[in-house]
Amino acid sequence: MDPGMDPLTLLVTGAAIGLTPFIAMALWHVTPILFHAFIGTLGSWAGWYLRKKTNGRRALIIRATEDGEANLRDKNKSDGATTAGTLGDGEKGKKGREGENGEKDDREWDGIVGFFHPFCNAGGGGERVLWAAVRATQQRWPSAKIVVYTGDHDVSKDKMLSRVKNTFSIDIHPPTIHFLYLSTRHWALASTWPHATLLGQSLGSLVMGWDAFSLLVPDLFVDTMGYAFTLGLSKLLFPDVPTAAYVHYPTISTDMLSSLDPKSAVGNQGVNAGKGVGLKGALKRRYWTWFASLYSRMGASVDVVMTNSSWTQDHIQSIWGPRRQERGSQHQIAVVYPPCAVSDIEEAVELSEQSEKKRQKCIVYIAQFRPEKNHQLILNSFAEFVQSGSAASKDAKLVLLGSVRDDSDSRRVYQLRLLVNELHVKDRVIFKLDAPWSEILEWLGKAYIGANGMWNEHFGIGVVEYQAAGLISVVHDSGGPKLDIVTDIDGQPTGFHATTATEYAEGFEKAFSLPDPLAVRLRARRSAQRFTDEEFAKRWLAELQKLVVTIL
Repeated sequence: MDPGMDPLTLLVTGAAIGLTPFIAMALWHVTPILFHAFIGTLGSWAGWYLRKKTNGRRALIIRATEDGEANLRDKNKSDGATTAGTLGDGEKGKKGREGENGEKDDREWDGIVGFFHPFCNAGGGGERVLWAAVRATQQRWPSAKIVVYTGDHDVSKDKMLSRVKNTFSIDIHPPTIHFLYLSTRHWALASTWPHATLLGQSLGSLVMGWDAFSLLVPDLFVDTMGYAFTLGLSKLLFPDVPTAAYVHYPTISTDMLSSLDPKSAVGNQGVNAGKGVGLKGALKRRYWTWFASLYSRMGASVDVVMTNSSWTQDHIQSIWGPRRQERGSQHQIAVVYPPCAVSDIEEAVELSEQSEKKRQKCIVYIAQFRPEKNHQLILNSFAEFVQSGSAASKDAKLVLLGSVRDDSDSRRVYQLRLLVNELHVKDRVIFKLDAPWSEILEWLGKAYIGANGMWNEHFGIGVVEYQAAGLISVVHDSGGPKLDIVTDIDGQPTGFHATTATEYAEGFEKAFSLPDPLAVRLRARRSAQRFTDEEFAKRWLAELQKLVVTIL
């Protein structure tokens, strides 16, 4: 008990908390308008409390930023050089000023941007998006402070930024970035919610959100992991704080709902294919439909929404769009392609008549050993290709490169090895587990074809890497690989699409039989230019600026 709280205050506070759900339910039955007004008032009070509680930490972050900049300037003077990424004095100034045409110049905005990314040290494609976004934000608003809400307690700031540099070749300006450590990340783990996982993880994200705002209330709140419920909580608590979401994939989609029906067009696709039959299936269908409605309410509250692909945009628009339109949202849902290692691959992999002679008859599939990656489809199609006995299939090999996260992944690899034996292609298939980037680059440089077997891959960074390396892609005829990546350039193909094992086998045959493969490789590399770090930064800043100008 707080020693400064008298018994009467404690009694009143406890009664208020205990009666709140009953008051809300009563108001909902009387009139939804009073219910929403009550919830809004309650949220505003809670937001005021959190702002007051975290004002001290805000002051500490501002002071730490100033001290960090001063120390870096002193170090640069003593070294006699300017450190890359250092922001000069001339870039700092007042919060905002008028531009030449009378519009506000937001470049000197000095507020706090909160990035909600509880797994920021994971080192995957989602983290590359986070750090590229942080770097672009720092460069556009050098006086702003960046806060990352993370659950990686065991990683210090120096180690975190060092890994970002080593893993992604991204330099982050240290003085203006700060990490706030969440103690509730386990609430959002799938393992915490063995049943009703979608709802459980979403409720867990609310707990994490409250944890984050108890540490600091930012001036602009950005979620880069897909926690829509946390964004909804932010808007409830702080209606004046602009919010942005970068959505890698929808928590639930119309395709997921359709896949439950075995008679639907997608009833044989995905890990939940055809599971909507019987009593259990009917309950699952109703639960998912109800959750989709709840999810749409959360998404409708977000000010600026960015998606990683056209496929994700279409599905987010179908779920969030109607309610966003009802609420009069000013900004359209935009596609901002994730930054990919295009430049690094182009530098490492040569495309020429000479390099063409060094290519081997190899098909590579770069993907984590997760069930949705559908390695079985690629293995079956490769076996069919080999058994065709065509000239193109002679001496061809398949290389599976992917990370193994846990015991379930290890068991999955074991099952795949058994399948290889059953298909009689053991001598033609190579497994490369947890291969370092240097080895992946080697395979990208000497392989001939890049394959992708996942249905509705939301984007497909691995496919972009194939294109940057000049591989001829044979990918699933769905999702990002179909709509965004393996598309025609100047009316000419950059790869092939397939759905069934037979179609994949035909795609391998066509790719190995091309009369001028180098021309296709060069087109594929041109196609990859749409997914560079520079293109991502340009699109990211265009969206974020819409929010910054509203704060000035």
